[in-house]
Amino acid sequence: MSEMQKTNNKCNNKDASTMIDGNTKDSQNKPIIGNYRLLRTLEKGKFGVVKLGKHIHTKEKVAIKIIDKKQHKQRTFDEILREVEIMKRLDHPNIIKVLQTFDMKDVYYIVMEYAINGDMYHHLDATGRMNENEARDKFNQILSAVKYCHHQQHIIHRDLKPDNILFDGENNIKIGDFGLSEEFTPGEKLSSFCGTAEYMAPEVFQGHKFDGPKVDVWSLGVMLYEMLTETIPFAGSSWPIIIERVLRGKYYEPEYLSDDCKTLLRKMLVLDPDQRINMDEILKDVWVNSNMSEQQMKRNRRVRTHSHTGG
Repeated sequence: MSEMQKTNNKCNNKDASTMIDGNTKDSQNKPIIGNYRLLRTLEKGKFGVVKLGKHIHTKEKVAIKIIDKKQHKQRTFDEILREVEIMKRLDHPNIIKVLQTFDMKDVYYIVMEYAINGDMYHHLDATGRMNENEARDKFNQILSAVKYCHHQQHIIHRDLKPDNILFDGENNIKIGDFGLSEEFTPGEKLSSFCGTAEYMAPEVFQGHKFDGPKVDVWSLGVMLYEMLTETIPFAGSSWPIIIERVLRGKYYEPEYLSDDCKTLLRKMLVLDPDQRINMDEILKDVWVNSNMSEQQMKRNRRVRTHSHTGG
């Protein structure tokens, strides 16, 4: 990987276990990778540990994903590298940026923008459902990022859900985790099966070849419903139950949702992808554009212009 930057001897492989598991209290004894000092652990996942990092000189805080190569098969590691290469390509204010990578013998480090205010899943759990104005503001930011991915980068996310929607210090949206993302050719169908069951489109479960962007639109519909109700429309205790409910396509509409909002959800959560609304139509939707600030309207217009010129 020619773009990857190698570190000097500030960090060597005997420090790998400390990098991954160490949590010493003395910050001066914390490991250093490149110009970043590794601090506390933010989360542990199946692919590695994410630690808070701080730039030694600028004091900028970052999130550093630490992947122990010895714990992963080459195929899995290749998938991680593919995700990183995709994220390096993405340059949008509502998408987490990959700032730098360090490829060591046994450990691989990904330095990313740090979203200090956590993810939407925990936000909804702590504060409850969003009112329509707040949801609309956040949803517009999500739409802007997804539209950019689809029309300018020809990438679908494949795993849009509150867990992967992060908030920065000003509570602006940052979409993260492109581990299941996939490149597509406009007009060509895809066939790979992946995602989180509650957010997966019916055509994926049915084993049909599918339109990539329309799969993301379904996930966006499920997520918008969750933002507004703090529940998911097709919940179930097991995969078979979830699949059965998704394929039936019936969900409860709370009375407190506005008519315009219900109408949008009905257009997004359509079983037939050919009848499902597309991203351009969502951005022109009445609910999406109602009570919108001038700044948001400019953002939507800009996204539409980009998509028109970007193919």
